[in-house]
Amino acid sequence: MSATPLQRRLAGGTAERPTALDAFSLARRTFQDGQRLDMQALAAELRVNRATLYRWVGSRELLLREVIWSLTERTLARPPDGAPLAETLTRFVHDVLAHPGMHRFLAEEGEFALRLLTMRAGGYQQRLIALVHEMIDAEIAAGLLHSPVPVDDLAYTVVRVVESYVYLEVITGEEPDGDRAGRVLRALLPTTSR
Repeated sequence: MSATPLQRRLAGGTAERPTALDAFSLARRTFQDGQRLDMQALAAELRVNRATLYRWVGSRELLLREVIWSLTERTLARPPDGAPLAETLTRFVHDVLAHPGMHRFLAEEGEFALRLLTMRAGGYQQRLIALVHEMIDAEIAAGLLHSPVPVDDLAYTVVRVVESYVYLEVITGEEPDGDRAGRVLRALLPTTSR
């Protein structure tokens, strides 16, 4: 499958007229401001027609996935502060729950958010599992983590725990709670001494 214009622009390059990257940047700002990502409004603000916008980004779903993934990468790639992986992921859960865009997305489009972010077809979850897998590998290599659970299974389980607590209200109606997630993550990813 060939890359969309958005994916090509994310890899680099400039343009004089609005581009796929401009659409992405505007969509990301809109999402971060806690506003619904509306393709008609986005096209109007960029001064392009909807067909052009869809050609650039593929679909609203694909655009949302790229926006949310970019925020995920940025949040998890913060400079290391020496915190154990469980604490980094707990902070991530708290950040997601406090984010205006995610709060609105989950509150107003919860079932769609679950499909997009947790189902294989959405494409987001596989990226998150791969990123957590890398983080676990790094912790093991640094001698900070030892688990009897194979890394593939541990990465998947950790991501499912994160998802369970982030999407708790959509799934069970309970209020999301990053501290509860933290307790489980610390049990799954105990810090070891060198």
